Amino acid sequence: MRLKRVLLPVIGTCCMAWMLTGCSLLPVEEGELKPPLVEPAKETLSLYAVKRSNIAQQITGVATFASDKMDYLFYSESGARLRQINVKLGDQVKVGDVLATTETSDLDMKIKLQQISIEKLKISMQQAMSEKDADDPDIRLKLLDMEGAQLQLKSLQDQLQNSRLTSTINGIVTFIDTIQPGDQVAAYKQVITLSDPRQMKLVYTAASQNDLGGVEVGMDVTVKLKDKTIAGKVVQTPLSAPPNSNKAIQDKNAKALYIQIADLPEGVTIGSQADITIVTQKRDQVIVIPRAGLRNYMGRDYVQVLDGESRKEVDVEKGIVAATEVEIRKGLSEGQQIILNN
Repeated sequence: MRLKRVLLPVIGTCCMAWMLTGCSLLPVEEGELKPPLVEPAKETLSLYAVKRSNIAQQITGVATFASDKMDYLFYSESGARLRQINVKLGDQVKVGDVLATTETSDLDMKIKLQQISIEKLKISMQQAMSEKDADDPDIRLKLLDMEGAQLQLKSLQDQLQNSRLTSTINGIVTFIDTIQPGDQVAAYKQVITLSDPRQMKLVYTAASQNDLGGVEVGMDVTVKLKDKTIAGKVVQTPLSAPPNSNKAIQDKNAKALYIQIADLPEGVTIGSQADITIVTQKRDQVIVIPRAGLRNYMGRDYVQVLDGESRKEVDVEKGIVAATEVEIRKGLSEGQQIILNN
């Protein structure tokens, strides 16, 4: 009993202590973390110091040597079916060679029969003239029969001729249409092109006529052919091209430059290529900036100038626009720092 009296106060004291400190058995909640302090990134600007320089607007590209004398062969009527093309690309032909034909059915036979009829009419007329006077009505009728028969023969011969495409020059076949035997031919559509290899010019063909703006007849052309640099002259532009009824030629001339070279190097043939450069505009010691510095919005040309630590928009007037640079005629002065487009 005495022991029980001693333990009771001790147990009660321990329980009280546990109740007072029991919260220490649960996990302690952490306080809300504050966001880390991040320093704002500094803007990196691409700057360019305005200065004076030379600038040129030029056209560069690859031109091809082509014949200065070309013959474009086509049929003048539609409807006939192609029979055969007798040549292939690169073939050499002579004047009078038949290069292509259309189906003529029994036209050859009709011509032969008509020639026989005419020969019989001649014999009959000669016999009649030996027996009758020249003013006899029978003689007159036979003369009319002869005339009609000859007209029919001429018509048949024209039909045969129109079925053939015949070479009018001594040259090389440089184009053949993809038309196949049995296909109908179209009137005035180019079928075969012949080129005279003894007369050649350089031809530069652009994507469109707009790409040839500023080029005029008589302008100098720098021509690089392998390891040689030679001089040339523009002799035809889209604006100076003569009118032509052939649509293929019209389409070609609408976006082509023709360049004449005085002395052709040895070894140049139709199809040889050369690099060309034509300077259309040039200015020396003018304000020039990279094209990346010029901005445009709804037709307004402007640049961004660094003014202290801020940007300022300045309207400008541009001049020559080259591949990587642009002339500024008004709005900027030397030494200003402009901000380039990133």
